Amino acid sequence: MNTLLIILAFVCILVGVVAVFTPVPPAVPVAWAGLLLARLSGYADISTQMLIWSAVIGVALMILDYVFPLLTTKKYGGTKYGVWGCTIGLLLSIIGLPFGPAGLLGVFFWPFVGAFVGEYIHQHETRPAFKAALGSFLGMMAGIVVKVVYCLALLVIVIVKLF
Repeated sequence: MNTLLIILAFVCILVGVVAVFTPVPPAVPVAWAGLLLARLSGYADISTQMLIWSAVIGVALMILDYVFPLLTTKKYGGTKYGVWGCTIGLLLSIIGLPFGPAGLLGVFFWPFVGAFVGEYIHQHETRPAFKAALGSFLGMMAGIVVKVVYCLALLVIVIVKLF
């Protein structure tokens, strides 16, 4: 039973790493579940404090994942129209996910398009609209990088605590 829990722990963490590139399943909770399973196995010496802190960091990352694109849209010159467009795009990307590979591409596409359209409606100029949209894309990429680092850190923790 304990060996099965360790196998499931590694599967969860690896699924978490892959899921970083999609909004479903949520990568951070799946990877954290792997850490929890490793602890429950009895083979990995993972403290309660480690579980709590990794959960707190995970929740913060999940929130930041939606905030990064909005902040970078603003940082790249976007107005509230671009930020609202990016927000609508983020929501559309979540709704579009069930539509297969096109839905997965929408995770990157819709926030970019939303920021562009929102900014274009406001300023009627392509260059600032594209700049704001680029900001939203860079924010999405920053969120992905941070989540990958988090999931890989959990993988390293489990491996270190096993040996």
